[in-house]
Amino acid sequence: MPAPRPLDEQLCFSLYAASMAVGRAYKPLLDRLGLTYPQYLVLHTLWEAPEGRSIGAIGERLGLESSTVTPLVKRMEAAGLVTRARNPADERQVRVRLTDAGTDLRERCGCLGEMLLERAGFDVSSLARLNADVQRLRDALARPEGLDPAAA
Repeated sequence: MPAPRPLDEQLCFSLYAASMAVGRAYKPLLDRLGLTYPQYLVLHTLWEAPEGRSIGAIGERLGLESSTVTPLVKRMEAAGLVTRARNPADERQVRVRLTDAGTDLRERCGCLGEMLLERAGFDVSSLARLNADVQRLRDALARPEGLDPAAA
């Protein structure tokens, strides 16, 4: 059996390390806004859907379980960023909507993408290509047939 490749030659580690680096780069800006990165992601899902989303839909959009999203949303509600209400058509479903304060954060968070571009030294088209490649990888691995480790 061959020895494993060094970590820096493994895509899974490079993606993990890049994700951690992005989180560290965003942290000071998000701290100033009183947000965690997962809360920022929840806000993004709601900015995409002004009519609101269910807890399940937020989880699906972020690739998270509802049991992970619920405490995030509860903290965001306590901070005045969102409201939660049962769907009258289906009492099992909790709908989440932005408050004015949550909507206003969109403008204040707008600088995060530009900051990432500047720090990374990428131009917009290079970062867009990288993002598209990573999304294709994510989508390919998310398919039911997935990756067969025995075939590698």
